[in-house]
Order: sequence, then C-alpha cells, then structure tokens
Amino acid sequence: MKRTLGIAALLLLGSTAHAQTTDFQARAWAASCAACHGTGGKSNSAIPSINGQDKQVLLTKLLAYKRDQLPATVMHQHAKGYSDAELERLADHFSRQPK
Repeated sequence: MKRTLGIAALLLLGSTAHAQTTDFQARAWAASCAACHGTGGKSNSAIPSINGQDKQVLLTKLLAYKRDQLPATVMHQHAKGYSDAELERLADHFSRQPK
C-alpha cells in the first residue's frame, strides 16, 4: 500500500512539474505576442486584445493565419513559426488570461 501511494505521489509530482514547464514555455512564447497585443494579451491600441477569449476561437484563427486562410499583415508570418500543438498551447494560455 505504501509503495502504491509513493508511486502515485511521484506520478502526481511529475505531471505537476510537466504542467509547470509547459505553462512556462507557453508564457515564454506569449511574451513575443505582447509587443502587439499587450502584456497578457490585453491591448492598449487598435490591435485586438486576445486575453480571456475562447480557446477554440483563438486556435481556429491562429491555424487559419498559419494556413493563409485569414488575411493578415504579420500574423500569418508569426503563426507559421509554431507547430499546431504550440499554437494550441498559446490559445490555451491566452484563454486563461483575465479580461
């Protein structure tokens, strides 16, 4: 029983560490978005805020930019620099930011 609890605790700690690493990576990627979309995705300019938006809406737009299916000035170039999975993590990150 103790061994089972020990293994469960290690798995939980490992998944928590992975989640924190993943979040750190997403936050690092999101930092480059701040130049246009503002800190945390909250824009103070004519560029749209992306904080607190629906994850699926953000992801759909990012993938459309990446595939040249949505007109853009620079977003298509930025989106092409990420894998689909990385774009999903970015969409998740910004969807969790407060409005």
